[in-house]
Amino acid sequence: MPRHTGAATVISGLVLACSITPGHAIEGVHYELKGFASLPAGTFEGEPWSSGNFVGGSSQFPSPFPSQPVQGLSGVLAKGNGDYLFLSDNGYGAKANSADYALGIYDLTPDFKTAHGGTGTVAINGVVRLSDPNQLFGHLVVADMANYPGSSIPVAEAIRTNRYLTGWDMDVESIRKDAAGNIWIGDEFGPFLAKFSPQGELLAAPVAPAGRVGPDSPTGAPATIPGSGGFEGNSSTLDGSKFFAMLEKPTLADQAAGNRVLEVHEFDPQSGAYSGTILHYGLSESASAIGDFAPVTDQTHLVIERDGGHGESAVFKQIYLTDITQTDTEGHLLKEMLVDLMNIPDPHDLNGDGETTFTFPFVTIEDVVVVDDYTILVANDNNFPAANGRTAGLADNNELILIGFDQPLSSLQPAPVPVPAAGWLLGSALAGFVRVAMRKRR
Repeated sequence: MPRHTGAATVISGLVLACSITPGHAIEGVHYELKGFASLPAGTFEGEPWSSGNFVGGSSQFPSPFPSQPVQGLSGVLAKGNGDYLFLSDNGYGAKANSADYALGIYDLTPDFKTAHGGTGTVAINGVVRLSDPNQLFGHLVVADMANYPGSSIPVAEAIRTNRYLTGWDMDVESIRKDAAGNIWIGDEFGPFLAKFSPQGELLAAPVAPAGRVGPDSPTGAPATIPGSGGFEGNSSTLDGSKFFAMLEKPTLADQAAGNRVLEVHEFDPQSGAYSGTILHYGLSESASAIGDFAPVTDQTHLVIERDGGHGESAVFKQIYLTDITQTDTEGHLLKEMLVDLMNIPDPHDLNGDGETTFTFPFVTIEDVVVVDDYTILVANDNNFPAANGRTAGLADNNELILIGFDQPLSSLQPAPVPVPAAGWLLGSALAGFVRVAMRKRR
């Protein structure tokens, strides 16, 4: 299968998305859809056990399923050769219905449809299961049980024998590698950061930040964060020597106080401990959560923000560039909108819908990674077998897209937030003038 080379070439003829809010988008940066690929919703692994025994299926895909679906892409790493490692989510969206879904990391090769060709298909090269063969997790897991929790259905022999971790044990949402090549998984239940070998074996007990507990935490301690509010994103320095784990939603205390701020916990993977430094990322008014957090440089990082809508109800799906070394007047990390995922110019109609504007109207968009200095990959968590974001009544595919830019991402910096009220227009104009002047000097 042909592979995307990721050559860092400037894309010409790009059109600026017109829905960008003045003063909050990076001025002068044009982008367009560069590649499209799709893995059908009805893609199954062929594992020797049924899955989805505790989730309501659909007329399209009745449950239980004959084996595990390849779905729920919730984190991504680029391998650098056109292949990508995609983390599966916890299974079917909740702890209670995902006990028969064994967690894994998929090795995928998209053959992106581009203006120059490509099939738009995705090849599955293999899967690495997350497991706890040495019983390091520290809490009861499904592999220790005779039957799935709350049922009389026996736990699959492969799960028990291999001590595979399941969606009842962890809600895995982000993936990152450290400098030694170990894999770190961000979890929402704990919330935890958990260290795995490249073969998927747990290497140490998962680590939770002090004072942060989810309602589905195996510790049973009182919750301080909401459900589905744990470590949704985990960015890093480019060499993997430092991590920045971001909560998906504000803590319960911040919610009670009306603060739309997300905690970012600095973590040292070498020592396996949090540094104690907590940064704060301000969530946009139209967003209900973040979807992913990934590095561009050591200083600048990408954040997916999204609302809770899908299909026709989807409105706010955006990618921001944030600087972890700078804050605004409220002490929140400086950020600026980079891409409106609901309004991407698609002059070559790469997804074949007959339109020259591409939208990504999924409730959960949880994957972003830099492919090269002019290109990022974005993918959805398709929430199999539900969602219905692309076509009403049909389960969503796993869609992978490439977005190309006309300027190197590493050269971009978020601008300060415009001053409010009457000073807004003047501040916006001055900011634009300074930005253009600085770019001319580069």
